[in-house]
Amino acid sequence: MGVVEGSASGDRVVGRGRATGAAPTGRAVLLQLIAVIVLALGIAGCGPQEPAAQQRSDAAPTQQPAAPAAVITTNPADAATGVRPDTTVQVGVQDGLLSQVSLTRPDGERRLVVESIPLVQGAWHWDSDTQATYRPRDYWPGGTRVTVHRDLNAVELAEGLWGVAEEPVTFTIGAATRSVVDLAAHTMTVHRNGQVLRTIPITAGKQGMQTRIGTKVIMSRETQRTMNSATVGIPKDDPDYYLLNVRYAMRLTNSGEFLHAAPWSAHAHGKANVSHGCTGMSTDNARWLMGESKIGDPVEFVGGTRPLHEGNGWTLWNVPFEEWKQGSALD
Repeated sequence: MGVVEGSASGDRVVGRGRATGAAPTGRAVLLQLIAVIVLALGIAGCGPQEPAAQQRSDAAPTQQPAAPAAVITTNPADAATGVRPDTTVQVGVQDGLLSQVSLTRPDGERRLVVESIPLVQGAWHWDSDTQATYRPRDYWPGGTRVTVHRDLNAVELAEGLWGVAEEPVTFTIGAATRSVVDLAAHTMTVHRNGQVLRTIPITAGKQGMQTRIGTKVIMSRETQRTMNSATVGIPKDDPDYYLLNVRYAMRLTNSGEFLHAAPWSAHAHGKANVSHGCTGMSTDNARWLMGESKIGDPVEFVGGTRPLHEGNGWTLWNVPFEEWKQGSALD
């Protein structure tokens, strides 16, 4: 089993992700290291469907997403590496690192080193032969400075293509913002750095369209969004059909669950669940929540029975860490 091991010198600690697993044969593809991938999904609505196998982008978000902490791509033409955005970006406390590697699993992990100040225990987990995800045991503490090193010097990435020494990529975790939605109590409690900022009356999914429980993550933020129930399997001839322009929408699942303003259901806020699966609140509360939230912030849903399935959004926090560690490739 693998876990980050660190040795401290002052407040600077270097950790290397290590774990177990069978190693496939090496493959010559590009190396790509990326923090959480932001999805720019098209018109969608709240609804009961599970995520489709593929989704298409029909509309871009209304603002530039802030979550990708570092995107590093090796150019096959000259092995040059580009990094964006710069080190000033802040991301949410859940953000993990995704790495597509061209090497065998053990060799790939040996060459990807995660350094954090303060020390945060974490581990790599291989999602496929070419992609691994790194996450800490618990949420990144607010203010953590994370640096990722890629030891590619003199590594043959493809036939005749050799890696070169690369600068590390650094990003900072923003304030530790975490929200808890209690579906039974019809409330959303917003925490920052351990303190309660606000408790918001909400409404969530009604019978037959219940909101899923589990830890979800804010995937996008849009000040306005058109929601069409036909995109989640509720056609125009259905009594539950809707076509709405929604304010302050923040996506939580691929299947169409959002946090958003729902002034039309004000009578139910804090009292009953009447939505098609989204978490609705007053316009003032939704505006405030968007202002306080970042892509990558976790939202924990409790008080219900419908499970959140793996892959329906950024669901890595629903995997126990001891199980997560089994997905690495080093002894």
